[in-house]
Amino acid sequence: MLNSAGLTLGLAPGLAEPLLALAAAIALVSSILALRVRRKHLQLRRALQASTLRLEQLQTAFERFAPEDIVEEVIRHGGVRRHAARREVTVIFIDIIGFTSISEELEPERVVELLNGYLRVVSRAITAHRGRVAKFIGDGVMATFGAPEPNPWQALDATRAGLAIKRGIREYGEQLAARELPRIEVGVGVHKGPAVAGVLGSDELAEYTVIGDTVNTAARVEGLSHDPPYPLLISAAVQRELDERFTLRPLPTATVKGRQAPVELFAVEGFDDDDALGLPR
Repeated sequence: MLNSAGLTLGLAPGLAEPLLALAAAIALVSSILALRVRRKHLQLRRALQASTLRLEQLQTAFERFAPEDIVEEVIRHGGVRRHAARREVTVIFIDIIGFTSISEELEPERVVELLNGYLRVVSRAITAHRGRVAKFIGDGVMATFGAPEPNPWQALDATRAGLAIKRGIREYGEQLAARELPRIEVGVGVHKGPAVAGVLGSDELAEYTVIGDTVNTAARVEGLSHDPPYPLLISAAVQRELDERFTLRPLPTATVKGRQAPVELFAVEGFDDDDALGLPR
């Protein structure tokens, strides 16, 4: 055996040095193997961290196009499961009045510049009031309140979002004028009612959206707001949910395409707590 000082005890002459060499070789090999294992673990840890970061980035990006719970379901099940539910929703439509003429007069880059700023104002106002942008349709925007998460204050939130959009577009007009771009006016219409909410589409392309008469009527109400002075229009179904803080002006009933019964309309002219509109700066 070897003592701590490296002296031999009870070994045949000539065996001490080979044993020392063998022990040193074993220690060296063990150190090399341990180093390789540590390097492999470090590489795996880095790969796992990179994969986790990539997944988080993909989830964040995907949440721009679908509600968070739908994204989490895709991650859990490895795909989109078709499901739908009937919900009480409030739908708001917005578009730029006279956009076709504006786009024909500007260079394509300037059209995109104008649109991006407009969509930013609209999207931020909707999100600030617990709504969700469902889709962009050219210069039009469709947003929903009350789906996929129920919202008992959805009509109030949507109307406040509409006022915030109108105010935000007025302020955006100052920026457009400073960049020698034309000021814009927007039409805004809001309607509330039952709708089917769910994931629609194919295996290649799908989206979470709401469909039904409520959506169609909201689009028609928005179309009626294109007559000067371009008021924010809401239906009676929305008006019944609002409180006395809103200043409303009754308008003549209107017949809209796809509905036999006329739609009662109201122009929203103000809100007595304007600072509470919550439009992000």
